[in-house]
Amino acid sequence: MTSKYKRLGDFIQEVNIRNTDLKINNLIGVSIEKKFISSVANIIGTDMSVYKIIKKNQLACKLMSVGRDEKLPVDLYKNEQPSIISSAYYVFESIDEDLLLPEYLKMWLFRSETDRYVGYISGGDVRGGISWDTFCDMPIIIPSIEKQQEIVKEYNIIQNRITLNNQLITKLEETAQAIYKQWFVDFEFPFFPPSEGCPQDGVAKGYKSSGGKMVWCEELEKEIPEGWELVNLDEMIEVKYGKDYKNLEKGNIPLYGSGGVMGYVNEFLYDKSTILIPRKGSLNNILFLNIPFWSVDTMFYSILKKEYNGCYVYYYLIAMDFYSLNVGSAVPSMTTNYLNNMRIIKPLASVLKGFDELIRELFNQIDFRKNQNQKLEELKELLLAKMTRVN
Repeated sequence: MTSKYKRLGDFIQEVNIRNTDLKINNLIGVSIEKKFISSVANIIGTDMSVYKIIKKNQLACKLMSVGRDEKLPVDLYKNEQPSIISSAYYVFESIDEDLLLPEYLKMWLFRSETDRYVGYISGGDVRGGISWDTFCDMPIIIPSIEKQQEIVKEYNIIQNRITLNNQLITKLEETAQAIYKQWFVDFEFPFFPPSEGCPQDGVAKGYKSSGGKMVWCEELEKEIPEGWELVNLDEMIEVKYGKDYKNLEKGNIPLYGSGGVMGYVNEFLYDKSTILIPRKGSLNNILFLNIPFWSVDTMFYSILKKEYNGCYVYYYLIAMDFYSLNVGSAVPSMTTNYLNNMRIIKPLASVLKGFDELIRELFNQIDFRKNQNQKLEELKELLLAKMTRVN
């Protein structure tokens, strides 16, 4: 270890305060993506007094499988109100924040180099874990407190922009879903009542509320707009299996599986608008893509029979409860036969085109912010990598 490196354990201390009085019931954990998340563990009948308490500016990490996962699950707790976390985690804090800022410490532990390091030193453990003492022996560079503040400020500027973009993305997605509900659930899509004609400067009204004609659909046991019909899904999209990618080299084309992006390859399977539908696992993780991609056989991709079908079919599918429709057994799964024969309301082409035009503009804004976030994440990685070159 060179002179500029210090021993991490000389600047941190473990905190082991238990929830003995049972006053705290907010249970959290740390994800593999280094984020605190609400715990989904079944705690019925569990003795909550043995859980550890974590407070603001303290960190938590799990060391038992860092080699196997090649990740150090760790995060800095920033909430004012304390929470509890499993005793499988280590809770720790900076001994002196005038020497080591908690946020600078978090940044050091967020580095990909740290993940590689803990993976390397875990080699002798069967489960890929390391001890607390080994963790404390890790090296860290600790510059002046002023330099730490400068690095943290730069990091937070980037992170705040990512957070703002994510908030905007959520709002845009909520807007798109609200428009879908207004048009295709409430049947209040833009409509010029026949009595008013279709003036150039006229204002369209909601179809149903302005007297648009509705007809009874026996199969759905409800009224739908005149001219709309109930069809099989395969009249609107063609569902196809993804393909193996083992012979592909690394590149910048996203590779999708049922859990999302698995990596990046140098070829695309399809380069037009598509709907990705998981074949196994989380059936509700349906995606709409406007970029070239490759998908594996655990993910169906779709060829749109008409380009303007895409946005409508996508929102129709994500509004469904796929778990109640699961046709698999122990592992949730879906088949092309089931999807192709799934019944779907087919609106008039003019309505589909209008919806597609409106929603694609929202999608463009969402894609812009997602692309911006990808570049910001790359900036964060560059900043974290530079921490070893700080004086």
